[in-house]
Amino acid sequence: MPSFKNIIGHDEIVAHLQNALQTGKIANSYIFHGEHGSGKKLLANTFAMALQCETGGIEPCQKCESCKRALGKNHPDIITVKHEKPGTVTIDEIREQLVHDISIKPYNGPYKVYIVPDAEMMTVQAQNALLKTIEEPPEYAVIMLLASNIGSLLPTIVSRCVRLDLKVVDDRLVKKYLMEHLHVPDYQAELDASFAQGSIGKAEEAAVSQEFSDLTANALKILKYAGQMEVYELADEIRSLTSEKQNLNDYLDLFQFWFRDVLMFKATREVGNLVFKQELNFIKEQAQERSYENVEKVLEAIDRTKTRLRANVNPDLALELLFLTIREK
Repeated sequence: MPSFKNIIGHDEIVAHLQNALQTGKIANSYIFHGEHGSGKKLLANTFAMALQCETGGIEPCQKCESCKRALGKNHPDIITVKHEKPGTVTIDEIREQLVHDISIKPYNGPYKVYIVPDAEMMTVQAQNALLKTIEEPPEYAVIMLLASNIGSLLPTIVSRCVRLDLKVVDDRLVKKYLMEHLHVPDYQAELDASFAQGSIGKAEEAAVSQEFSDLTANALKILKYAGQMEVYELADEIRSLTSEKQNLNDYLDLFQFWFRDVLMFKATREVGNLVFKQELNFIKEQAQERSYENVEKVLEAIDRTKTRLRANVNPDLALELLFLTIREK
């Protein structure tokens, strides 16, 4: 349920928005800028609800008619701009859903709020059409652009908006959130938080996704037994991984966490900071078998594999080279 109390790790932005609600100094346009899954949508939806809430407080009450409509996604004065084509927001979509609509006064709220997800996908023509509205908005209008790549927005748009940059959320906060709100067990929350790299949205997806759970189990099987596998067995694993191209980077992230754990345990003998605590016996075993140089070499090889995949090197070949390094002791 949209509430500023449920927003983790963006205290400064929450304080800024609540101060605006308290003083009534609401800007006509905002940019919420952050990685995919960082919480842009939740912040924008919560702010929109609070702006329209009949109590006029700094938190949406969730009970008034306006809040109920917003929760039901049918508030006439909170408009989310939609786009048909993946990867593009066209000039027609911006004109029809925002530019032409904005001149109609609010139906029953004090504001007319427009939320534009994927704002960086607007074509230059769409941005230019929006720019005129941002330069001379009606008093009651509040436009929120949600962007994960601010460099794709025209500098003239950026300069006319209040820019709110969402920082990466500390892993400990993400872990605590998963355990308290989604009741994820400790070791699983540790992994999901590390995997999400500061993105609450990504952590939530990982926590509830069967696909991620299967992917982790498969990665662990390879990591635990790669040294004992025959070459043909590794070749089979490579083939199965490259058939899941969209998940290759996720696998490489998990491989990275594993070997960082091995290195960490080798150096400190401490369990507290390990991502894969539940696999301590295997981590301990590999820490004994491998030298510092070898683990560093494997971590470098994982980084190199990521670079090769970005450069469109044949994935079979890239993974084969990585597995040969992992097999060395």
